[in-house]
Amino acid sequence: MDIQELNLTANLLRQDVVSMVAEAGSGHPGGSLSSTDIVTALFFNSLNHRPDEPKWPDRDRFILSKGHCAPILYAALARSGYFPVEDLLNLRKIDCHLQGHPDMHKTVGVEISSGSLGQGLSVSVGIALAMSLDNLPGHVFTLMGDGESQEGEIWEAAMAAAHYKVSNLTGIVDANGLQIDGFTKDVMNVEPLEAKYQAFGWTTRQIDGHDMQQIIEALDWSRSVEGPAAIIAKTVKGKGVSFMENQAGWHGKAPASEQREQALAELREQAETLRSSAGKA
Repeated sequence: MDIQELNLTANLLRQDVVSMVAEAGSGHPGGSLSSTDIVTALFFNSLNHRPDEPKWPDRDRFILSKGHCAPILYAALARSGYFPVEDLLNLRKIDCHLQGHPDMHKTVGVEISSGSLGQGLSVSVGIALAMSLDNLPGHVFTLMGDGESQEGEIWEAAMAAAHYKVSNLTGIVDANGLQIDGFTKDVMNVEPLEAKYQAFGWTTRQIDGHDMQQIIEALDWSRSVEGPAAIIAKTVKGKGVSFMENQAGWHGKAPASEQREQALAELREQAETLRSSAGKA
């Protein structure tokens, strides 16, 4: 896909997120929408994966450490072909394979069950080391939140990854500056994140997490780094929906019916603008 196609795909995934959470009546739209461009770049450009062979040994692994943002992972998996898109509207329903947090035993394409914040990077270090020992060519990409980075286990994993010089590991921080209780800088300031990763021995790059070109270049760059690489992606919580952007209240709340229609109308208008700018209208 070219950049315009990736941006249109991200727009479609944002519509999926809004529809899924609204239909379920619960879920986490804010962090799902802030990380949509990153997840889109991974699944539709950067990851070496086979949706028709989800356990292919040579695949890259994607770990959603901030598991409460499962809606964007499910949307990417469905649109990639892991399971029917129609399943998305069954989010959080009893006996559905799309639970509120990713479950590796229920959902094809989910590498690990996640949701207990701070654990994803530790698991990723173990997976990356095991893949190296088994001479597997895949790379491990882990998506974390900046609020999640307040967890101590993150930094134990960062220390271990640098100590063992884990080169097939990229940590991506969705740095939207907000968490459920407000601004991260007020709840428990974790900045400067880039300097912290550098101090732990990681090679880092800071990007605009909504600039598709920057995201792709950073993901490509991270594969060539000797030792672990960290991408600090500055993002906007609730990106794409005007009344959700930069609002902590939309961390874990479903839009009502009228809000869903407004959100979808805004996103469809953005899609038309993208098509027009690409001469595809």
